[in-house]
Amino acid sequence: MAPGPPPCQVSAAVTEPARRSGTATIPPRWTTVNDTPGWTSPGSAPSDGHDGSGVPRPAAPSDANGSAPQWSKDQPPAGQWSPPTGQTPTPPRQGPGWGAPPPNAHWGRPPAAKPGVIPLRPLGMGEILDGAAKTLRVYWRTVLAITVTVAVISQIADILAQRYLVPEAPATSPDASPAEALEQSLDAAQSSLIGLGPALLVTLMASLVSAALLTVVISRAILGRPVSLSAAWQEARPRLLQLLGLTLLLALISTGLVLVGLLPGLLIGGAAGVALALLGGLGALTAVVWLMIRFSLASPALMLERGSVTQSLKRSAKLVQGAWWRIFGITLLTQLLIFVFAMIVAIPFTVIGIAIDGDGFSGMLSGTTTTFGWPFLIVTGIGGVITSAITYPISAGVTVLLYVDQRIRREALDLELARAAGLPGYGPTPGEQTVGG
Repeated sequence: MAPGPPPCQVSAAVTEPARRSGTATIPPRWTTVNDTPGWTSPGSAPSDGHDGSGVPRPAAPSDANGSAPQWSKDQPPAGQWSPPTGQTPTPPRQGPGWGAPPPNAHWGRPPAAKPGVIPLRPLGMGEILDGAAKTLRVYWRTVLAITVTVAVISQIADILAQRYLVPEAPATSPDASPAEALEQSLDAAQSSLIGLGPALLVTLMASLVSAALLTVVISRAILGRPVSLSAAWQEARPRLLQLLGLTLLLALISTGLVLVGLLPGLLIGGAAGVALALLGGLGALTAVVWLMIRFSLASPALMLERGSVTQSLKRSAKLVQGAWWRIFGITLLTQLLIFVFAMIVAIPFTVIGIAIDGDGFSGMLSGTTTTFGWPFLIVTGIGGVITSAITYPISAGVTVLLYVDQRIRREALDLELARAAGLPGYGPTPGEQTVGG
């Protein structure tokens, strides 16, 4: 018997007279899609000659009477067919595009390239968190040099502010009405914020530098390229002022929204004013959360795309559009994990600080106003340094990887990253390049 037709053609070797006489041997007929033997795109709908599994299905041969035989109840797997009753089965021709796929073949897309801490494809939530943690684990020297320095500066500023600037909390009257008690609490919070103002400013600046440097480190880690602290500083330094402007602008927007929500209730006063202030504050908080998620990718866009503040805000809004709830969920989960870790570290240091500081411990036992001294502040400050050194890179890493993930999903950034990483098969390798390049 002559070999079957090539895989890219439909057999037409059987003529009508031969079919009528019943003397013809019917070879199996095979079809292909897009001239590609044996494969279809994953998830495609079944078409003529295909069962939807990705393997071409042979056309059922006709019997001598010209009628097509029926498949048996136990339908054979794709790539095989049952011969009509009374005929000798003709095994399918072997070779590329014939029969079952090779034993090592994988359905769907091939595994994504992974030159660095993440695979170059759309990321899941676990992969984003793992990529942030892996950056800290692999490039720990550079990352900890940044975060420990920033954390120490922030904690020193906070300790000094609590010791010398924050006024003592005013005593509340036990006979005060709920409205008066709320007003006294607001006054105490206002005085504390005023006293912590310088410390908050120092912490803000330190966090800005940390976020800028970590963005550069993570963008190189995606490509599998280490970066030194000096190189990260050299690349991040020209955009620090723009990043400061972006951060202050977002802070002003948030403060303005909160004031707009609280102002009517504060002007009215009394119980009705308190209720209105709570309602307005809840609405303002909802608006702030919505805007902060919408603009959450502005910082990596500013650092990596080298645009202006306005362009970065527009860029973030465009990338977040249609994925707000997903980004909100990942960000919320990240912050919850960070909070849990911070509590796990802070509680033992707080207990040790209270035990060491005799004045604070005796004040707690006597029920009077507790004033903690230097031992408590130093011990809790050490715990704060440890917490910040670990949580800063995780938080920054999730933000940068969310930005990269959205660009991969919408702009096929994975192809550019593979080319920048020098992977074979993606075109010529450009010069030194980061995610934004």
